[in-house]
Amino acid sequence: MSRSALVGNVTAMLEDAGFVVSDRCAIRPKSFDVAARRGEDLILVKILGNIDAFNEETGHEMRRLGTYLEATPMVIGLRSRDEDLKPDVVYFRHGVPVLSPDTAYNLFIEDVPPLIYAAPGGLYVNIDGDLLADEREDRDWSLGRLANELGVSRRTVSKYEDGMNASVEVAMELQDLFDAPLTSPVNVLDGADEVHETESTPDDPEADPDDERVVAVLTRAGYEVHPTLRSPFKAVSRDEDDADEDVVLTGHSEFTKAAEKRARIMSSIGHVTHTQSVYVVDRAKRESVDGTALVEREELDDLRNAAELRKVIRERSEHEEAA
Repeated sequence: MSRSALVGNVTAMLEDAGFVVSDRCAIRPKSFDVAARRGEDLILVKILGNIDAFNEETGHEMRRLGTYLEATPMVIGLRSRDEDLKPDVVYFRHGVPVLSPDTAYNLFIEDVPPLIYAAPGGLYVNIDGDLLADEREDRDWSLGRLANELGVSRRTVSKYEDGMNASVEVAMELQDLFDAPLTSPVNVLDGADEVHETESTPDDPEADPDDERVVAVLTRAGYEVHPTLRSPFKAVSRDEDDADEDVVLTGHSEFTKAAEKRARIMSSIGHVTHTQSVYVVDRAKRESVDGTALVEREELDDLRNAAELRKVIRERSEHEEAA
């Protein structure tokens, strides 16, 4: 299957599941292909035939964006090396959960979350430790008795009851012993933190030298600016004095056909992520592109604070809608 067809299939699946899906980020480089929202659930999805193409830099950017946009970064892919990804298993690459299309279908369409995750050494599941302890005590079994049944140490059984995860083989033995499900699903939309501990959000990259002036002006106006390297926008900015205000996606370049294309993609992403967008240009003959406000660099220099920029964005977006 071509990657274009795979992206189309995944997008259609998300729409069938009730997600509002952004336009595809058909530009390079790109950290994600589409943004999608269903209610409070916002996901940023990278779609790949072979997940080995997902590198550390992209993973770090997706995790940063997940933090700034309150979204779950996710990869949907077909295989790793020459082996297909197993259904109903969550994999991880550079701190980002990875699903096969079948796993994503079961999660989003069938509302059946995966129970298994891959980690060094094999496949694992979450054990409900409290439930396991209750089942063991109902049988009047000691830790030692259960340890003998499983062929593990008493300390290991104690760790299972304290919340340590178990191999699939152990989970199946427990289910056979107690004739009851003792596992809990992997909560992919919460980043699967309970099964995959990652370091804190990776640090922001340095701003492109060409963008330093724009970053300086936004910072002076009271924005906390997070530069990006692999996104359709150059930065994600938030008003430092008012966290409840909308996040602003920011682009910057000469106003070319490519810039117009980026501005349109920013608008589509903003619609899904509930953010505003502004594109800073040297000269503009129009006020906005599909809701992305166009602001000339000299004009940006004159803005004194975040409230003035929000006003400009709002007025130019509303002017386009009225037209």
